Amino acid sequence: MLWKNLRSQKLWKKRYGKAERRGTIPNRISIDDRPAIVETRRRIGDWEADTVIGNNHRQAIESIVERKTGYTLIRKVERKTALPVSQAMIELLKPHRKKVHTITSDNGKEFAGHEEIANKLKAKFYFAPPYSSWERGTNENTNGLIRQHFPKNRDFTTITQQEIDAAMERLSNRPRKRLGYKTPSQVFFKSGVALHI
Repeated sequence: MLWKNLRSQKLWKKRYGKAERRGTIPNRISIDDRPAIVETRRRIGDWEADTVIGNNHRQAIESIVERKTGYTLIRKVERKTALPVSQAMIELLKPHRKKVHTITSDNGKEFAGHEEIANKLKAKFYFAPPYSSWERGTNENTNGLIRQHFPKNRDFTTITQQEIDAAMERLSNRPRKRLGYKTPSQVFFKSGVALHI
């Protein structure tokens, strides 16, 4: 009866079978159904998406990276919600639509517009299991590089478009050992000249 002396008078009850209480995204397709070729990184056109959050959850950066090349697209979004994130992804990927076969994200609610994104880009959208960041290792690594430009304590409302463009250019024009010291832009565009945004 000691609980009667507690500030909260509610009895604690153990929850069973409800680890995820935020709700699920309708019509998700699991990464388990993704074509095997995506894992091999043999083709250009398989992307990973995530959202990098600003200080105090004020605004965010949508990041999309191509798995084979590491070519990276980023855009600031006013809110980490489905509509602005969907719009940002469509606008970023539309110029490269012929090089968009699949997109893989985590289960964040900001990706609830996955069907519209897939439809607009004529691509397939897949979801990794919760708490399985290694399933999207390319994106997790890229987010670490993005944090070098926009650290966790940065107020994202102060980020300018000029800063976003400069960071995106540096991310995609940085020579990578795994690409034979070519840049992601050079490999993505099959060009000897790095892209300048």
